[in-house]
Amino acid sequence: MLTRLVHRVQEVALGRRTSYEAGVLTVSSDAAAALFDDPALGGVTLTWASPGQSMRIVKVLDAVEPRTKGPGGGGIFPGLLGPPAPQGHGETHVLRGAAVVAAGFLPRAQEAVVDMSGPAAELSPLGATSNLVVEFTPADDAPWEAVEVALRKGVLALAVHLADAAAGADADEVEELPDPSTQPGDLPRVGAVINLQTQGAFKDVFVYGRSFSGGLPTLLDPGEIDDGAIVSGQYGHPALKNPTFVHQNNPVVNELRRRSGQDLQFAGLVISPEPVNMADKQLISTFAARVCAAAGFDAAVVTKEGGGNADADMALKMDALEDMGVAAVGLFGELAGADGTGPSLVVPPERATAMVSTGNYDSRLVLPAVEQALGGEDMRLLGVPATDELDLPAAVVYCSLSPLGWGRYTATANAS
Repeated sequence: MLTRLVHRVQEVALGRRTSYEAGVLTVSSDAAAALFDDPALGGVTLTWASPGQSMRIVKVLDAVEPRTKGPGGGGIFPGLLGPPAPQGHGETHVLRGAAVVAAGFLPRAQEAVVDMSGPAAELSPLGATSNLVVEFTPADDAPWEAVEVALRKGVLALAVHLADAAAGADADEVEELPDPSTQPGDLPRVGAVINLQTQGAFKDVFVYGRSFSGGLPTLLDPGEIDDGAIVSGQYGHPALKNPTFVHQNNPVVNELRRRSGQDLQFAGLVISPEPVNMADKQLISTFAARVCAAAGFDAAVVTKEGGGNADADMALKMDALEDMGVAAVGLFGELAGADGTGPSLVVPPERATAMVSTGNYDSRLVLPAVEQALGGEDMRLLGVPATDELDLPAAVVYCSLSPLGWGRYTATANAS
């Protein structure tokens, strides 16, 4: 069983030493910057961005919630910061209300925006957290792949550094997360199938420190993702991206946990890659359905990562689940044009019919001008300064159409 020891962050600051006391998280810039001491990086700059400020973060890459198993205890983010030993048990300290955010240019990364105030703030999970934004400068002639690795490990190490500061304090909340397999009952067994994007460098996801590209669908203890077994290295499709932060707080898994023993029994979690060719998609989909059936799933909530290519993974997997007698419900972001009248899915299922929309990728938003921008000086997508008023599709707002179920969009009937 995993126990979350939750420490709520109420205020943040930069100071001489890193500390957490009475809800105030203070970070030493020097100690934090030392975690990015790598030949591939020329340097980093750290800035807090908190809810309500007239600030915008652009070129957002990954976000991580600060967590630790305790100073010197190891175990968190296995395979990247420590041995790839199975996790998901014992105690995990969580700094809720804070995130470490990497922002800047990487190849294949698409423009991603988070506003800390205004109408777009509520559309991203980072609009409600105090974000320690890490802006970085690559070292001269450093390969981009090396820059990305150094940045990822530094961000994870910084997240642990922050959580370690709270590990000696009393928790504000204690959350017990029992193993689903130990829960008795004859309610319908409902599990989660989480697709992870695996399309090569800068569009990859890591499981226990290794790229999941070429992997097979795998049954995990849900507690493993709480402890950072899944880490994002995927920087495309900002609205449909599943950053490490959202994997740590997987909304589908959390909801199935909450309802387990009431109207369903949480049956477990299956992770699956999203390969790029059709033969592999068919193989992976069939294999995932077999794993779910073998684990005793009566139904599965299926999620994805990415745009139209990922719709094919969803459709094939949902149909394969139905063929195995496992009812499938899919979470899809629509690509229906600015007015919402276009075909919603690139590849719809043929036999599975239960689908939930997380919003329209193409709907338009106007973001007011802000006083300060982090992550870059311009919005290359529009060719304007990053602080300007922006007229953008929802596709650009970080996690706004979260296919892991975080999103805040709702549907309403048209009165006309």
